Amino acid sequence: MKKSVFIQVLKSCSKKELRELRKWLNSPAHNQREDVIRLFDYLLEDKHLYKEESLRKETVFRWTYPKETFNDAKMRQVIFFFTRTLEEFLIYQELKENEVRAKTILGDVYRKRNLNKAFTRNIRQTRQLQEQQAFQDSDYLQNEFLILKTEYAHAANQNRVVPFNLQEVSDTFDIYFVAEKLRQACYMQTHLRVFKGEYRIGLLEEALQYVEQNDLLGIPSISIYYYGLKTIIESENENNYQQLNKQIANFGHRFPPFEIRNIHLIAINYCIGRVNLVQLPYIRELFEQYRQGLDMGFLIDNGILSRYAFRNIVNIGTNLKEFLWVENFIKQYQQSLEEKHRESMVSYSLAKLNFEKGDYDQAMSFLSQADYDDILLNLSCKAMLLKIFYAQEEFDALESLLESMRTYMQRKKVIGYHKANYKNFIRFTKKLMKLNPYNKGAIKKLSEEIESVSPLTEKKWLLQELGKV
Repeated sequence: MKKSVFIQVLKSCSKKELRELRKWLNSPAHNQREDVIRLFDYLLEDKHLYKEESLRKETVFRWTYPKETFNDAKMRQVIFFFTRTLEEFLIYQELKENEVRAKTILGDVYRKRNLNKAFTRNIRQTRQLQEQQAFQDSDYLQNEFLILKTEYAHAANQNRVVPFNLQEVSDTFDIYFVAEKLRQACYMQTHLRVFKGEYRIGLLEEALQYVEQNDLLGIPSISIYYYGLKTIIESENENNYQQLNKQIANFGHRFPPFEIRNIHLIAINYCIGRVNLVQLPYIRELFEQYRQGLDMGFLIDNGILSRYAFRNIVNIGTNLKEFLWVENFIKQYQQSLEEKHRESMVSYSLAKLNFEKGDYDQAMSFLSQADYDDILLNLSCKAMLLKIFYAQEEFDALESLLESMRTYMQRKKVIGYHKANYKNFIRFTKKLMKLNPYNKGAIKKLSEEIESVSPLTEKKWLLQELGKV
């Protein structure tokens, strides 16, 4: 039973939601089965919901039907009714959260029943609510369209002679459609950057032209995704990124947290792309993006900070010598990491911090404290160890580690950008080791090769060490 949908839903509920659900189940309007209430009581009592042994069907049945022998069909039946009632509760909760949408639906009910006075009062209240909305995302625009559509339907029922608001309905729908199209295009383009594939984004060119021709960039839910999309697909034009930053600063508060987080990640990913192309000024820019994301809570999703973001923040902060800030960051946010990744990520982060401070012994100590199952984290650790061996002139150990990295990448099937990056790093490290320090021509040639190759995230370190030869 532990994998059942209703179990997972209950685990996702807050304490307040569980209290509301109890009231819902005890209302005869929503549930008339005592066994459903007993099942709910059992699951919440003594934290049975979180104990695997307490979720065995036989155990649950014995509590729900204390005087009966186990009957699997009956157990499935009570689960069915419980799940159905739970889902009705979730729908109600969602509608309660979107009060404008709920009142628009009520207005439509009044319209269909020809209750004109009730409809007029309701639509006036709905309009007032709409004007008070804190967020102006595409859901806001959809509500605007639905209100106008409901008003038109009511007017059409009452009098076919007076002018209708059809133009306003059409214009509002176009604005909603364009905003939603741009939002979806941003999500699809972002996804393509991570998972290679192909999407057909129909009417996108028309949507972009419509925005430009009708001067719609004053609408937050259009302008923020317009520049977000431009930042992704026209990455060579830095002005798009600057405009996106301006939109986030001006209108970020107009979007719900989960949505502004996705918008903010477009800006972060743009900076990461620039850094990967070794455009060094963007290292500081990326650091400030991450710091802003932490300060405003954009990077925390359901209490969790992605281990990838955590590692990037540590890498960039130590690269910029922001050692005290990074140390405080690790202390403050380590509990926000998923528990299964926490030990390895914290060990890596402390190793990286000490490595950049020049304390190689302490760095090696932290590197040995955890298992690094994540392939990219493992390679990052090996790269750090490689640089320590080079600094300490442990060339035999370095040779062995280079071969180990090469074998590891073959065995783990590292692909794409990361494979090319680490292959280049291994290749140039070997060349650096074999370089004749008295051959100025060879030094110059190697420097030019390193400068011209991409991807190579350790380019700065290689050139730095080459300069010491």
